[in-house]
Amino acid sequence: MLLGLITLLQDSLLLPKADTVAQGVNAAAQAADKHISLLELLKNGGVLMIPLGLLSLIAVFVFVERWLTISKAGKIEDNFMPMIRDQIMNGNVQAARSLAKNTNSPIARMIDKGIQRIGKPIENIEKSMENVGKLEVYRMEKNLVILSIIAGIAPMFGFLGTIAGMIQTFFNISITSDITLGTIAGGIYVKMITSATGLIIGIISFIGYSFLNAQIDKVVNKMETASAEFIDILQEPTR
Repeated sequence: MLLGLITLLQDSLLLPKADTVAQGVNAAAQAADKHISLLELLKNGGVLMIPLGLLSLIAVFVFVERWLTISKAGKIEDNFMPMIRDQIMNGNVQAARSLAKNTNSPIARMIDKGIQRIGKPIENIEKSMENVGKLEVYRMEKNLVILSIIAGIAPMFGFLGTIAGMIQTFFNISITSDITLGTIAGGIYVKMITSATGLIIGIISFIGYSFLNAQIDKVVNKMETASAEFIDILQEPTR
């Protein structure tokens, strides 16, 4: 009789625990099965995902367009300056200018301006080439500021979406008095999608802006080197 009572107590104490563990495992399994696609996640971000999407498209377009332009500007034949040197040293200035005019490059346009000023003081030649160089740099930097602006305002749009979502969530709570963790967490995580998206767009835009500026600096260095070499060519016969 005593043994049967002990067995009954053990069953009554252990079985609910086993059931609780099983229910926990089932709940965890159901939670693991739930997933959401990236497209659905972006849709849940709300109406502010539209301007964020437009900003991302503009950033991609500007980056690709500027990268192609800057890459093309930095390309020039290795024998360009030696050919210019040979023509000038042989007194064939017209041929040197024809070569520079037929070469589509900021460096060639700057050298062409220097060739046009041959015979004038070196200071005037350097100033003319410097002015052309500044104009070419301005052309390379055209629309580059757009990436900088997007890098600054995209995160702001994201934070604005999150704040608007928080206001809406707490407004609904004030009306329904539903303050369960699931309701609050669900509303917040959906609205934080805009913050994450805005930060990602801003970071990528800033990286693209910095990368393009670095490429422009490389082209500028090539232009300065070519300018110094051209001045040396002009001074060489007088040595």
